[in-house]
Amino acid sequence: MRFTAEQRLDDGVLEREFTLGEVPGILWTPASAPAPLILLGHPGGLHKMYPRLVGRARRSAAEGFATATIELPGSGDRPRLATAEQARADLRQALDAGEPVSDEIVDRLVLPLVDEAVPEWRAVLDALLSLPEIGGPVGYSGGVIAIGIRLAVVEPRISAAGFFAGSFVPAAMLDEARQITIPLHVLLQWDDEGNDRQRALDLFDAFGSEEKTLHANMGGHTGVPQFAGEDAARFFARHLK
Repeated sequence: MRFTAEQRLDDGVLEREFTLGEVPGILWTPASAPAPLILLGHPGGLHKMYPRLVGRARRSAAEGFATATIELPGSGDRPRLATAEQARADLRQALDAGEPVSDEIVDRLVLPLVDEAVPEWRAVLDALLSLPEIGGPVGYSGGVIAIGIRLAVVEPRISAAGFFAGSFVPAAMLDEARQITIPLHVLLQWDDEGNDRQRALDLFDAFGSEEKTLHANMGGHTGVPQFAGEDAARFFARHLK
């Protein structure tokens, strides 16, 4: 891991940009160390997502957590995934036409992304946990939910996860969801225009965790209420400290 830039934010949080191989990312650490770590998932486009990510990072730092995120394969300045690009175009066409999104489109869009992103997340986690200012336990927060599902199954160092049910999940991954046993906090926007509500409910039902909570709020994809973030913060404070 190579740090490429750093700045101290006005609330004392240290923000450092890094690269690991060809993967860019950002690490935020509070003044207290070593700190538990939350991996911040997002839908891609690190520069575009930065305002929301740094807001999440600063709220987490106020609770004593370090946070980190990376750019997704095929997003930002990274090389495009040809199969996913075509699937994304097919998805938009189906949604614009008011047609159902087929399992075949979802598989082409999501599975290649999960297969590439999860090993990158695990390599970054190895590097982060070698830093003296980062301690355990580790949580995962946010979307793409399919990436979070795979990580929760294959990565034993993640002990709690907060998922945002705002993206499609391949039907085959329901079997992976049944293998998850860690505590889960799942957020669902009831009127999310880009999400199939019934698919999201079926996925929540499939999760194998004994402790799983579904928080459903009225509103679309961008209408997440402020208290939803506060609920998630309490969830991680309970399970990562």
